[in-house]
Amino acid sequence: MLIVADENIPLLDAFFAGFGEIRRVPGRAIDRATVERADVLLVRSVTNVDRALLEGSNVRFVGTCTIGTDHLDLDYFAEAGIAWSSAPGCNARGVVDYVLGSLLTLADIEGADLGRRTYGVVGAGQVGGRLVKVLKGLGWDVKVCDPPRQAAEGGDYVSLEQIIEQCDVISLHTPLTRTGDGATWHLFDRGRLQRLKPGAWLINAARGPVIDNAALREVLLAREDLQAVLDVWEAEPEVDLALADLCVLATPHIAGYSLDGKQRGTAQIYQAYCDVIGHPASLRLEDLLPAPWLTQMTLHADTDPAWALAALCRGVYDPRRDDADFRRSLVDDVGAQRAAFDALRKGYPVRREIEGLKVRIEGESPALRQIVAALGAVAV
Repeated sequence: MLIVADENIPLLDAFFAGFGEIRRVPGRAIDRATVERADVLLVRSVTNVDRALLEGSNVRFVGTCTIGTDHLDLDYFAEAGIAWSSAPGCNARGVVDYVLGSLLTLADIEGADLGRRTYGVVGAGQVGGRLVKVLKGLGWDVKVCDPPRQAAEGGDYVSLEQIIEQCDVISLHTPLTRTGDGATWHLFDRGRLQRLKPGAWLINAARGPVIDNAALREVLLAREDLQAVLDVWEAEPEVDLALADLCVLATPHIAGYSLDGKQRGTAQIYQAYCDVIGHPASLRLEDLLPAPWLTQMTLHADTDPAWALAALCRGVYDPRRDDADFRRSLVDDVGAQRAAFDALRKGYPVRREIEGLKVRIEGESPALRQIVAALGAVAV
């Protein structure tokens, strides 16, 4: 059996070598010739998998080691009888850590008290839902917009217009959909961007086209009060250099690139493939993950809570390093820029997650315990 896989998928040998030959290919280079004789295709979000790619091939299973499925033609899969799986939630915690790090950076620049701002989360799926839980756990004011979930479940959701009118911080976590009433393509168009509250912060770690990038560039030029953090770009791996220059933080689609998240995605696809072929899943991710570099922190009960929050988050991950690496790659030569975008993702350094970090508090401090619990760390 032949397994064709994006070369950036980790633990391929550990999880899939027992099933057949593995052929690693750059994700953007996967084409009809590459997959013609493949039985299994494993991808990430940079590979569009549709009829044009697969028709006439031997592929009977497609696995994407990502949350999103906008790069998969699921209608064609159903028509052709191709089994498939994504990895819902695999990198959700990494994205939450990215947003927390971004908030800390924005707060430092503006001298803002994060606890006094109103947060709007657009999209309450695997990522957005976890972010909401963390922000509310910190005791912050959070409003959530998710029309599909509101229609299905009811609950305490607000409209997108309320988010725009009332929130000081807006973080986007929607899937990318191009048609229908719930389409998210250019969800934040020029009109909505212009209506952002004075001094608002806008964070996009979902999909680039959820924001009209050209309109955002124009609005940021016209309104110096607004601040933007972008991890995703409308034409990536090509980036609007002028827009990147206007962002407080700019990164190459790595918000969810924690080691845990990437390896969790492979493990989920392995489990899904085992289910499809009726093979017992004998491997566990817990047995393959290396020990984190930082396993425990100690805080005195008198520690300032704001300092503790920053220390815990940045002790594990600080997005300013990724921003600096990315900005060095933003050159005028489009070909070099595109290559650098993918190189930064392929050679991404080891990064772990805050969840599970052990924190020892010397003395009694309800405020610190609240922070530790909200972050998903473990008080010991």
